[in-house]
Amino acid sequence: MNQKKREHVDIQTDEVSDFLRGCREYEQKHGGAIPPFARPAFHLSPYIGWMNDPNGFSYYNNQFHLFYQYNPYGTVWDSMHWGHAVSDDLLSWKHLPAALAPDQEYDASGCFSGSAETLDDGRQILMYTSVGKIKDAEGNLVERQTQSIAFGDGLNYQKYENNPVLNASDLPEGGSPVDFRDPKIFRDTDGHYKAVIANRAADGSGQILLFSSPDALDWKFESVLLKNNRRHGLMWECPDLFCLDGKDVLIMSPQDMYPSGLEYASGNGTMAVIGKIDPEDQTFHEQNNHSIDYGIDFYAPQTLLTPDGRRIMTAWMQNWDTVGHRKNTMGWFSQMTVPRELSIQNGRLIQNPVREIEQYRHDPVEYKGVLLDHEKIVLDGIQGRIADIELVIHPDQSEDSYRKFKMYFAQDHRFYTEIVFDRENQTVMVNRQNSGTRRSYVHQRTMKVHAQDGVLKLRILLDRFSAEVFVNDGQQAMSTVIYTDQDKEGISFECDGRCLVDVVKYDLS
Repeated sequence: MNQKKREHVDIQTDEVSDFLRGCREYEQKHGGAIPPFARPAFHLSPYIGWMNDPNGFSYYNNQFHLFYQYNPYGTVWDSMHWGHAVSDDLLSWKHLPAALAPDQEYDASGCFSGSAETLDDGRQILMYTSVGKIKDAEGNLVERQTQSIAFGDGLNYQKYENNPVLNASDLPEGGSPVDFRDPKIFRDTDGHYKAVIANRAADGSGQILLFSSPDALDWKFESVLLKNNRRHGLMWECPDLFCLDGKDVLIMSPQDMYPSGLEYASGNGTMAVIGKIDPEDQTFHEQNNHSIDYGIDFYAPQTLLTPDGRRIMTAWMQNWDTVGHRKNTMGWFSQMTVPRELSIQNGRLIQNPVREIEQYRHDPVEYKGVLLDHEKIVLDGIQGRIADIELVIHPDQSEDSYRKFKMYFAQDHRFYTEIVFDRENQTVMVNRQNSGTRRSYVHQRTMKVHAQDGVLKLRILLDRFSAEVFVNDGQQAMSTVIYTDQDKEGISFECDGRCLVDVVKYDLS
């Protein structure tokens, strides 16, 4: 992508709190000191400090808005604010001033994850988890998670005077007031507002609650939409509910998962549940579930509906198990995935990079039917760290047809990250163990794929600090962060037999 300086708009208003004003002044002073080449080119990163979950992913006033969990004062999780950025095309982002700060008693411990919608009067509403402390019956301070709202014009937001709008009294029997978070607000077909919210049930595992409101102010509990019953991890976070291709889709991020073969990696993962909602009792009837992304770094996805009817998803390109994998000298930490267009095929969520990225492609380099025969090869013009690469791997018809194919990138004589296709076991692995890391965090992930007759299609989006891999036209995806020095630009290919490879590589700018 191009090297223009990241734009930042600083808007001050007498209505913001001293706490938020101080945050904005800090952003303005320190964020601009980070040069563009020290950031991702087309993945949103925080203007300064720490970023985690995407919040308020929405289309408002003819722009795409993406808020995010945000600590401007350091590159570690702390003091949750809402950062804010806007884009015309979901790829080139302009930073706006922080939207929310923990400046009220009910959210003094943080403005946690939430979402955005547009009101009938034209204002944008933010619905977020407000975290504060209360005294229990013994007089001890204990944390409580509640839901609050703020109204705004796309730049500045005013918290509702009657916050919080949902609290422990609104929970079903057994629901935890400590784990009650991440509201995703949306409009129903009748114009009413609904919200899905994550909660911990009495059995200690997650459940997704459904609430409704005629005006986004007065909310009532409707149903337990879906219960975990300790099947997939424990607490469920960051739910999102939408209709897609005639199906209802519920996505969320389970914590503390056990692996199920290669379908769910252990720890903090993501899951798409596909089925139908019963209109009578407002419960979700599952037909299928699967991982959303099989890579190392992907969590808390959230979607929006574009004006032209596309369902678009982005996620935090990081994971709580891998946040130690970093460089501490950049002034920012973590980034979002490239937004992805969603569809459903054969009961699965299909994901592909938004089509807007094609306008940034240029200078294609293409090869057809390149023979790989046991030795590693380098192709002229196939190199770089900011690129969109498409591969098709075909088996050779000889008796020495390949068993494994490897692609190396961000490579020099010592460092590299690799993608490995194991034809016999029908798996794809991403491995960054040799990317220059000095710590033994999670550095590999493997997923099951289907390569008909040994033919596999890969699309790899490379940015300065990441790689996103899409398999077989988006049937599966893998995301990983890398911190290899930017001068490591080599790309090479290898297999342990004979195969034919079609390659086309575009620079992005």
